[in-house]
Amino acid sequence: MEKTKGSFTLPGEAGYEELTLKLAERWGADVIRDSDGTELSEEITGAGYGIYSTICLIRDHNVWAKAHPDQLQQTFLVTEPKTAFGGELTFDLMEDFFTEQFTINDSPEALAYWQVFDRTEETEVSRASWHYDRNSGSVVLEGVHPFHDYTVNFLAYRIWEEISMYNHVTNNWEKEHLMPVDPIHEETREYLYGWMKNWCDTHPVTTVVRFTSLFYNFVWMWGSSEKKRNLFTDWGSYDFTVSPAMLKAFEAEYGYGLTAEDFINQGKFHVTHMPPSRRQLDYMAFVNRFVVDFGKRLVELVHSYGKKAYVFYDDSWVGVEPYNDHFKEFGFDGLIKCVFSGYEVRLCAGAEVETHELRLHPYLFPVGLGGAPTFCEGGDPVRDAKEYWIHVRRALLREKIDRIGLGGYLHLVEDFPDFCSYMETIADDFRRIKSFHEEGAVYTLPIRAAVLHSWGKLRSWTLSGHFHETYMHDLIHINEALSGLPVSVEFINFEDVKAGCLKGVDVLINAGAAGSAWSGGMAWNDSGVTEAVSRWVYEGGVLIGVGEPSAAPGASAYFRLASVLGVDEDTGAKVCHGRWEYELAEKPGLIPAGASIRGRKGICLTGPDTEVIGEKDGLPAITSHRFGGGTAFYLSSFQVTPENTRMLLNLMVSGMGMDLNQKYLTDSPDTECAWYPASGKLVVINNSGEERETVIRMEAGRQTVRLEPYGMAVLDGAVNGNRPE
Repeated sequence: MEKTKGSFTLPGEAGYEELTLKLAERWGADVIRDSDGTELSEEITGAGYGIYSTICLIRDHNVWAKAHPDQLQQTFLVTEPKTAFGGELTFDLMEDFFTEQFTINDSPEALAYWQVFDRTEETEVSRASWHYDRNSGSVVLEGVHPFHDYTVNFLAYRIWEEISMYNHVTNNWEKEHLMPVDPIHEETREYLYGWMKNWCDTHPVTTVVRFTSLFYNFVWMWGSSEKKRNLFTDWGSYDFTVSPAMLKAFEAEYGYGLTAEDFINQGKFHVTHMPPSRRQLDYMAFVNRFVVDFGKRLVELVHSYGKKAYVFYDDSWVGVEPYNDHFKEFGFDGLIKCVFSGYEVRLCAGAEVETHELRLHPYLFPVGLGGAPTFCEGGDPVRDAKEYWIHVRRALLREKIDRIGLGGYLHLVEDFPDFCSYMETIADDFRRIKSFHEEGAVYTLPIRAAVLHSWGKLRSWTLSGHFHETYMHDLIHINEALSGLPVSVEFINFEDVKAGCLKGVDVLINAGAAGSAWSGGMAWNDSGVTEAVSRWVYEGGVLIGVGEPSAAPGASAYFRLASVLGVDEDTGAKVCHGRWEYELAEKPGLIPAGASIRGRKGICLTGPDTEVIGEKDGLPAITSHRFGGGTAFYLSSFQVTPENTRMLLNLMVSGMGMDLNQKYLTDSPDTECAWYPASGKLVVINNSGEERETVIRMEAGRQTVRLEPYGMAVLDGAVNGNRPE
């Protein structure tokens, strides 16, 4: 196969010029970037490559931060509950928190937002009943009720920017802790704008300014004990945006104020897996507009120097959501997304920017995010790269991505020549796939699928973070499966349903645990939603419910769409009721061999017309139910595997009354293919670690392809009897 070049961003490193330029040539790089903690020498910047320069705007300003400590970023914290036994109750506020990350904000403006709660009765304790001792950093509560639990909500400055903190600890850096400044303050905004202007003046060789997101990091709270270092993490949270200044500005615009408890939420916080409240959505919208307004000024400044502005959609990305209606107002030229999985590829590909770029894993770090060795003794970066690439690659077949690259410290690859060789293969395969997209759109089955959850479009192709951090949720597995399937996919919320957006949708998917944002929680108590979905299925739609779809307490049926799905869940109220008996229905080819899902206790049929097409532990696990002119499928769970992914596609195809043996599908779940009519090319991939033979039906006839483990073949699809190139 002819060697190709371009569309690859290489992390360079001063002191390793020979290695940098050698790998740039070998991997076909056209751009060299710096990484956090590295610099590029003149030998590298003058070698004729495009230059990305990485900046994280809100950190690395310690001189300014120390001179303006009141303008550091903040967050609300809550103490662990304490049980009162009579008399006084004292809280050492920082007892449970990492004191290198947080320090108490006890200014008068901050103290106005502090709250003490009786968590046994869930009532706020009067200010007259507690006081703060500044010398000891403690809150003292008087007149307590014996054997009641209490907590304190308080504001704290963040004195160590979290991504720098993680990189510092992971890489054993010996350097000053970087503090995050808050642009909500006009003085800080003007300082940062001036700093950015000076930076552009002094970096003439930079072609792309790569913003490490913008201002506010996802929430990541560390604890004082190494036995529970990670207190709370949510990649979709806005907790790290709060400050008295932000809250006052919000109140002035919206006409009502927010309290600490609006964020703390009984210590549960408002994780992205919960359906959002109106107050939460209002605050998110407010912060988003602020981030867009100031971010746009910075992007325009970069453009005035003839440079492009890309944003890295991780780390301090809060307010930078690419599926928010205001995202395009930033004016970013490109979006970079680090990826472990296929759904993250699709998230990046759908953003409204000119250039879509992926930062591949593993990062060039000694250890990975989970602490396992990568580029050090005991590591196997080739194994890691293959594991991630097979998920990324299948999504790349469905949507065009413009660039790929790596991050980290390039010198670490010197001891791993097999990794260097594998990256060469990945780069060439990527450029080939991209070229087919550039010639024309990939073939897609005539199926328009919509995923229904509380966040809708705003959380397209994600839950709240990376796949490995949300493995327990059915929907993230659904997203990952969908990312490489030949169907059109969109994401909608419950207001969209009531507004009539189901018109034109062929398949509707609702997956998740009861009460979660993904299942929908109390949104299913809205009869306008249940009527719209029920009517849509009755008129021919295909509904796929997974886990506890449409679950909401308070009605005779726990699943509000039980009559449509043909199943319901008994949460204990009907333990004495009888159950419909059933026999497994034969559906040849519908459930691939090897497909398997977890069973769920309490699932029962609503009537004899529900077909059970799969069972687990004697319980119905996969069912089919005709409802008027449509069909509803129920799956008790979903975990992404090649077999389960093919089963999901089969349910969509079968539900629409189509033959399972569609053209341009492989006959083996371990393999997948993509047909590009404009170029006449068929790409076939093997997602397994073993050799596979697969057959594809094409316009010109049937084609048999043999693939190496994790291999990829490109065929000329115009002529029968061809062979892989």
